[in-house]
Amino acid sequence: MTIKKTAAAAIVAALGVTTLAACGTEDARDAAGKSGAPMPKTVTLVSHDSFNASKEVLAEFTKQTGLTVKVLKAGDAGEAVNKEILTKGAPQGDVFFGVDNTLLSRALDNGIFVPYEAEGVERVPAEYRLDKENRVTPVDSGDICVNYDKKYFADKKLAPPQTFDDLAKPAYRNLLVVENPERSSPGLGFLLGTAAKYGDDGWQDYWTKLKANGVKTVDSWELAYNQEFSGSAGGKQAKGDRPLVVSYASSPPVEVLYGEPQPKVAPTGVSTGTCFRQTEFAGLLNGAKNPEGGKALIDFLISKKFQEDMPLQMFVNPVAKDAVLPELFTKHGVVVEKPETMAPEKIAEKRDAWIQQWSSLVLK
Repeated sequence: MTIKKTAAAAIVAALGVTTLAACGTEDARDAAGKSGAPMPKTVTLVSHDSFNASKEVLAEFTKQTGLTVKVLKAGDAGEAVNKEILTKGAPQGDVFFGVDNTLLSRALDNGIFVPYEAEGVERVPAEYRLDKENRVTPVDSGDICVNYDKKYFADKKLAPPQTFDDLAKPAYRNLLVVENPERSSPGLGFLLGTAAKYGDDGWQDYWTKLKANGVKTVDSWELAYNQEFSGSAGGKQAKGDRPLVVSYASSPPVEVLYGEPQPKVAPTGVSTGTCFRQTEFAGLLNGAKNPEGGKALIDFLISKKFQEDMPLQMFVNPVAKDAVLPELFTKHGVVVEKPETMAPEKIAEKRDAWIQQWSSLVLK
């Protein structure tokens, strides 16, 4: 969900650096014993700021192993990936979680991961398994979409926009806030969604129309959603005046879960014709000090128990076929049937040039 960072989880709060218990394997213990080295006691997970897991699920794995996981939170997804590139070969940890399909090629091209085929990965559909060399393992998916403030549109007796085309119509002038794709993974995902929709030569014209229609740009999802967007709890407190924001299809359930009092119906909706599919991955870091522990952790991240815990911890969808979504998601979430997608190879080829072109079009 970056994030990338997984933006919906940031609605709650940045969680800081924590430690947690994870599933270990006898392989890690055997390897240590045979080498004469001390038995590993920790494995380090580097992630974006929104990684989280429930105490109950982690406690279950604590009983199975003496290994604990030290979590190092390194900012937004793009920032965290860049830090790992800079420390390639001497990483901060053993596993990295949170690189998404918008940034995957950058991580793979810089060689920060080593191949590992996770136990149980056959439970993950092929559509998510984008790296044939198994340098990364899919962990979650989500859809970057425009969210809307239901009350605003009801009060104005105006139908909320549902498609990319709608956003450029005069009826929605000065209503949309987006994130800078150079600094924000949701912003980059939305840019890629417009490129997938309108093509290599058409997306620039579309953004020219959005600019003429009063689109506002801020640097981060946090600013856009919790300051500028009138439909979120944070935005209401900040007196945000933009009823349209680039966020996630999973954001409405978050507004329900953390509403005070908890509403029966989500106060925000999703424009399902504006979505781009995002997938997050974990990988074993090149130069990891505890590679066996790292492999065990990756197995843990796609286990049924963790996958079913994840939606209400990070507000993303599980990728394992046997994982069941919680009722909050099924009742208040939105299923996006036909999100925009783009091959990682094309993202790798075009991403940086598109960001530069976007900046020239929108920020100048």
